[in-house]
Amino acid sequence: MRNQSTLRHLFPSQFAVLLLASATALVPAQQAQPSGTPQSTPPSTAQSSASPSTNPTYSSKEGFWGHMNPFARKKWVKRQTDPINDRLSELDEINAKNANDIRDVDGRAQAGIRRAQSTADSANQTATAAGTQAQLANNTAQGADIHVNNLNSTVNGLDQYTQVTEAEVVFHGGQPILSAAARKQLDDLAASITGRKGYILEVEAHSPAAGSAGIQNSERLAAVVKRYLVTEHQIPVYRLHSVALGNAQVAAAGDEGTKPVRTSSVHVRLMENSLAAQETAPPNGVASSAGAERP
Repeated sequence: MRNQSTLRHLFPSQFAVLLLASATALVPAQQAQPSGTPQSTPPSTAQSSASPSTNPTYSSKEGFWGHMNPFARKKWVKRQTDPINDRLSELDEINAKNANDIRDVDGRAQAGIRRAQSTADSANQTATAAGTQAQLANNTAQGADIHVNNLNSTVNGLDQYTQVTEAEVVFHGGQPILSAAARKQLDDLAASITGRKGYILEVEAHSPAAGSAGIQNSERLAAVVKRYLVTEHQIPVYRLHSVALGNAQVAAAGDEGTKPVRTSSVHVRLMENSLAAQETAPPNGVASSAGAERP
């Protein structure tokens, strides 16, 4: 009877323990599989979830129950670091290629800059030479213009004479004899010629006689004056220009009318060329260039 009562008291407690254990076992199962979720995953979903990504991934789990193995082998370490080394090598190659490309581009750029600088220097030298040639041409043109102006002045001044001085030689009684006063006048006139170039002497002889007698007498008077200047003062003959006017009435310089000839006289004028006055080439220089130079 006692054993039965004991069993009767033990059975409820054991039964409660069994119920508690079964309840505890059901809780993890319910947590592992939520309600409303099918037990089996569709093949398409499983394949899509299990499909590898573009870049392959390597599992870093080793050992029992998927835990990290603290004592990893060299092969495992190499298998983990090989992708990284490959990427580093690829980056090094890319960097080296980029460096080479940069050097090539820089070399081409420097070569282009040198060619452009050389072309610019050549163009600058050409422009400088052209400027020098233009300056020389301008100087030549200016020199030619000055030379032409000088030639024009020379041509215009060839027959331009101005009076320097004059002398009036009087012959008493119409005789072709030079008096002391007449010789003094001619000596003074010849002294003023010393050092001059490009001059001429105009000799006008007058006689009060009419007709041919007056002309012949005036010719003798002019010949006496020219002879004295040539023999006594070495005046070149080609610089003496004479005319026998007889009793022809000639207007005096500065007078409006003419005066009658009353005495026998010779009027001598010293005329100088305008070129000689400007200390330029005198007419006798032109003659000398033609081989007819005279003193």
